[in-house]
Amino acid sequence: MTLSDLIDASAQRLAAAGVAFGHGTINAHDEAAWLVLWQLGLPLDTEIDALTPHEVTPTEATEVAALVTQRITTRQPAAYLTREAWLQGVPFYVDERAIVPRSFIAELLADPQQEGTLDYWLSHATEQVLDLCTGNGSLAVLAAMAFPDVLVDACDISADALAVARINVCNHGLQQRIRLFESDGLAQANGPYDLILCNPPYVNSQSMAALPPEYQAEPVLALAGGTDGMDFIRQLLRDAPSRMNPNAVLVLEIGNERHHFESAFPTLAAVWLDTSAGEDQVLLLTREALAAALPPT
Repeated sequence: MTLSDLIDASAQRLAAAGVAFGHGTINAHDEAAWLVLWQLGLPLDTEIDALTPHEVTPTEATEVAALVTQRITTRQPAAYLTREAWLQGVPFYVDERAIVPRSFIAELLADPQQEGTLDYWLSHATEQVLDLCTGNGSLAVLAAMAFPDVLVDACDISADALAVARINVCNHGLQQRIRLFESDGLAQANGPYDLILCNPPYVNSQSMAALPPEYQAEPVLALAGGTDGMDFIRQLLRDAPSRMNPNAVLVLEIGNERHHFESAFPTLAAVWLDTSAGEDQVLLLTREALAAALPPT
């Protein structure tokens, strides 16, 4: 059996079992490749075509089959089984204490030369960044990499998630530039910040009830956003101006909740940013727009 044969066979099993994707892969073949490469100790960014002639031993095939079986029977995201997830080509540790990193905000941090990314909105005086709801710390790490002269605060309400984030900050050697702390929203985040990044809990209650098991395996605290998905966001947008410098911006991911967002904040002037998911997932808000539309509580 070749590596390609093993990936194809594993993909067929995943597809037949009806598992859900979306935690780093979007189809059975890509997920099978991830599981096979990881189990065989090959780099996850390996070009599969270059390894097509690679022969797999019977023992290796058995080990891969066991991992695929585990994926199917537990319905755990592959990242929880491998303890590894990749975002914009950067590896991150992850386990069940934090959601699997997949924010589209990462695209805006990884390619600052692309039209419409964050550099356009930031001044040369940008010094302080906040990653709110940091989870496993991936956006904080990517921000520190993208802007090597800034300091990054990264906070979360979950002490468990922060423990995972600490692993990633240390793995990437960014302890001197990323400060991790526990905070319920912006309560312990003093600022003022030049850039706030936030991938908050935004899934509305109807969608939460329909989530496949792979998503139900993640911490509910990081997903559930109330009836319309906007519970956390309402308080965030009211508190944010007091933590922002005059020219600061807030970049917010709201998933498939644009309708609910615009219904909740009809007078708010938002700039919708283009990502690989389209122009409905991530938005940008200036301090001026927030202060004008939402008086602080």
